Amino acid sequence: MRWLMSFLFVVQMYLVMGLMAVVFTPWALVNRAGAFAGVHTYCRWVRWTARWMVGLRSEVRGTVPTGEALIASKHQSFFDIILICSVAPRPKFIMKKELKWTPILGWYALRIGCVPVDRGRRGAAISQMMNGVAQGRQEPGQLIIYPQGTRVAPGAARPYKVGTGLLYQQLNQPCIPAATNVGVFWPRTGIYRKPGLAVVEFLPAIPPGQAIEPFMAELEQVIETASNRLMAEAGFRAG
Repeated sequence: MRWLMSFLFVVQMYLVMGLMAVVFTPWALVNRAGAFAGVHTYCRWVRWTARWMVGLRSEVRGTVPTGEALIASKHQSFFDIILICSVAPRPKFIMKKELKWTPILGWYALRIGCVPVDRGRRGAAISQMMNGVAQGRQEPGQLIIYPQGTRVAPGAARPYKVGTGLLYQQLNQPCIPAATNVGVFWPRTGIYRKPGLAVVEFLPAIPPGQAIEPFMAELEQVIETASNRLMAEAGFRAG
């Protein structure tokens, strides 16, 4: 029964994505505020339906950044994107280039100011990322980057990439680390969603001005420690 409800939840999630895209696109075409309204509405819908369809409650802890900020977040599944975008006023992401061709999702991502990069070419990707961010700085908002570069399953290890440190230096803004446990309930792949409490937690800001190496060491330590705490709270034990 839980698998069936998970399947129905996933189906309606994508159907509603298409429906809301149609509803909000006329507004989004003339004003970026329409794109943000569509994103916020959809993310809140997913959180609400996850709660009553599959028993997956969700919570955002800590102080939500509302001004110009760099958010460096642990990334375990699509659901941590949903949680962050449901509360951040003007979220925009560093995203892999291929996503801009995704129907609906790609157009909205570009409309809200996301920066597509080619992850396959490390040096070029860093340059492209920094140029894209510099070009978009006139649009205020919360820039979200995943320091590990991709979704990482609970208990798995993956290095933190230097691109986050370069952005931190270039922007000269506070960096807000964010931890999560969503992968315990909503896996990177597959249909089944587990009941429980999925959390994204915004952690205390790291002030601007550090050198890249100590910044990256601090960032990894605070995100991994907090994510491990949240996963343990959810009952996850690394094998």
